[in-house]
Amino acid sequence: MIQLFLFFTLTFILIITTTFILRSKQPKHDRKHPPGPPGYPLIGNLHMLGTLPHRSLEALSKKHGPIMSLRLGQVPTVIVSSSSAAEQFLKANDLAFASRPKLEATHYLSYGSKGLIFAEYGAYWRNMRKICTLQLLSASKVETFASLRKREMELALKLLKKAASSGEVVDVSEFVHDVIMDIVCKMVLGCSIDEVFDLKRLIQQGTNLSGAFNLADYVPFLRVFDLQGIRRRYKRTHKELDQVLEKIVKEHKESSDVQNGGQKHKDFIDILLSQMHQPIGPSDEQNNVVDRTNIKAIVLDMIAAAFETSATVVEWALSELMRHPRVMKNLQQELDNVVGVNKVVEENDLSKLSYLDIVIMETLRLYPAGPLVPRESTEDATVDGYFLEKKSRIIVNLWAIGRDSKIWSDNAEEFYPERFMDKNLDYRGNDFQFIPFGFGRRGCPGINMGLITVKLVVTQLVHCFSWKLPSNMTPNDLDMTEKFGLSIPRAKHLLAVPKYRLHGEAT
Repeated sequence: MIQLFLFFTLTFILIITTTFILRSKQPKHDRKHPPGPPGYPLIGNLHMLGTLPHRSLEALSKKHGPIMSLRLGQVPTVIVSSSSAAEQFLKANDLAFASRPKLEATHYLSYGSKGLIFAEYGAYWRNMRKICTLQLLSASKVETFASLRKREMELALKLLKKAASSGEVVDVSEFVHDVIMDIVCKMVLGCSIDEVFDLKRLIQQGTNLSGAFNLADYVPFLRVFDLQGIRRRYKRTHKELDQVLEKIVKEHKESSDVQNGGQKHKDFIDILLSQMHQPIGPSDEQNNVVDRTNIKAIVLDMIAAAFETSATVVEWALSELMRHPRVMKNLQQELDNVVGVNKVVEENDLSKLSYLDIVIMETLRLYPAGPLVPRESTEDATVDGYFLEKKSRIIVNLWAIGRDSKIWSDNAEEFYPERFMDKNLDYRGNDFQFIPFGFGRRGCPGINMGLITVKLVVTQLVHCFSWKLPSNMTPNDLDMTEKFGLSIPRAKHLLAVPKYRLHGEAT
């Protein structure tokens, strides 16, 4: 034990001394760096992140400015906290900040970062994104799964209607996660979570691990020690996930071999298998083709991203609607007027629901999916007069931008959908006041699938049911505390009692 202590102590002293010497020998430049708080040796400003980094970073930005410099461990990091600053990074300098940092979580959980979300910027990422955008996530391709989504919603609504008839308290959070997982699995894998019952647990485990703090990502020399035991959990979760995905891909491959192209593609894996052994890009050699690892990485990315983000957005939307009966009533009135009370919402109704749109926009403003997803600079860059060195980590705090009182007025913290009535904004980030799905090369390619899923689930639950909080709770009693993760979910599950409100046997 004494020897181990001496080893760590001497290692620490050596690193600090070496770092100091190297920095003292670096030539001095008159380069202007973003302002920021002083940090400690080795850990830098890591201690300032707290348990809710999106809130801590917003508070720091109010003191140090919308472009703020931190050193998170040994990683130079720039925090961007205003819409105008975000535009300079994501639009004017998009290419320089189009990559992702290498993180242990994505290395182990995403097949060596071969998924779409955290792959480094380069030919592989560009070509895989093109395949996914054209073959999987285009509006026309997402539309082909409309009947599938309808069937899954019908099954879910029947279960909820049964609970409503007995006056049960429903775990709304759990229900939403289950129905969205079923929809996503059907689209991507061609099966329900009942058929791959362990997948939901593993996906949740993987997303929780991806959002967890890993000291080794900020102090690289500690990776060899795995002090938190997190690498062991990465490897264990990846092994279990790979076994499930390998089984599903194998079954699809065998099925497609038997069919020999005689049927239309049923799900995303079928489509990706049709690309198997094809060059990823037009100039690729035969050794750079779509293989099983690519397919599993992309499939895992799609399931995890669609499930985690969509479910969290729906959960917060329903929470705010229950907390604001006026808004709930307005949305139900629109649904009754447009759809009626004798049938359920169809997907072709969604484009007619303008109040629904501003409810979803307001939810995404307050609870952006992926509020702190990092980028990495691929070269030295200068933004707004500040010098940023190559390999700097860039974090655009979407949570802070969505609550900026300079943009959203003094009631920026309030849930007030009507604020969007006078703003010519859309979901695609054409105005940097509102960029819920990011912007530029790294903007979310799954926006079509995500929006349809979120809107469909919210409208069905609000149109078919009225909701009452349990135990005589008032709307103001509802706990709205969040916990940190990839998508800032609720800290506590949302519980409520549904009451069926449509006429006859609409569902």
